[in-house]
Amino acid sequence: MVKVALSDVNLEIEAGEFVGLIGPTGSGKSTLVQHFNGLILPSSGKVYVDGVDLTKKDTQLRLIRQKVGLVFQYPEHQLFGETILEDVGFGPRNGGLSDGEVEERVREALEYVGMDYESLKDRSPFELSGGQKRRVAIAGVLAMRPSVLILDEPTAGLDPQGREEILSEIKRLHEERGITVILVTHSMEDVARLVDRIIVMERGCVALDGTPVEIFRQADRLQDMGLGIPQITELMRELQAQGLDVNTDILRVEQAEEEIIRIMGWQK
Repeated sequence: MVKVALSDVNLEIEAGEFVGLIGPTGSGKSTLVQHFNGLILPSSGKVYVDGVDLTKKDTQLRLIRQKVGLVFQYPEHQLFGETILEDVGFGPRNGGLSDGEVEERVREALEYVGMDYESLKDRSPFELSGGQKRRVAIAGVLAMRPSVLILDEPTAGLDPQGREEILSEIKRLHEERGITVILVTHSMEDVARLVDRIIVMERGCVALDGTPVEIFRQADRLQDMGLGIPQITELMRELQAQGLDVNTDILRVEQAEEEIIRIMGWQK
């Protein structure tokens, strides 16, 4: 029996967007993003990156993968180098860059994930904490200087501090370098505060596509899929159900604070 992982997916992601990809387990999120750099090619249809058709036989997928970086879930499992310099520099070195250029790329990538090059470059990545390993693995992708960064559950298994550090660094990358980011996550709080657009997958199809406010207005539909909405949005909906005249398009705590102050008539 043939199982169809994706069906009739038709979407376009613009340069510089920060997109959240959500959906229940088995909805096709990870399969979809592996099409974005040609790790998986569709059995029908086309995939384009900057106008290049990935399904053509003469397309150099190696060049596409330099442009579209993919960080898998638990990327620290992919670490292999004896030193952090060797591991993070693997991609640039295999791209034919000189030792000096490789070092520059590694230094830059480690700095972007909040790690000090001089004190860490000669250490084994396997001596690091879980959160640090995750950063090194992400740095290995950033060292290729991709214009698109795809992250599949990048904070899975991390403690709250580690989660916040990784997400803050991803947001800074987007803001400072204008890099296109596609974030696969199960956290409604994360997409609510980070992304500009949310794509919701269900049973291999794109079920919803819109801004965070537009998506989280459809709480009942999301619930039917087994998904939720941000806790702070749920709180505002509950306050409205209790008769308070509140704006339920609230996605972040600071927005809720301002709204509660407004309806209570307090002075901030």
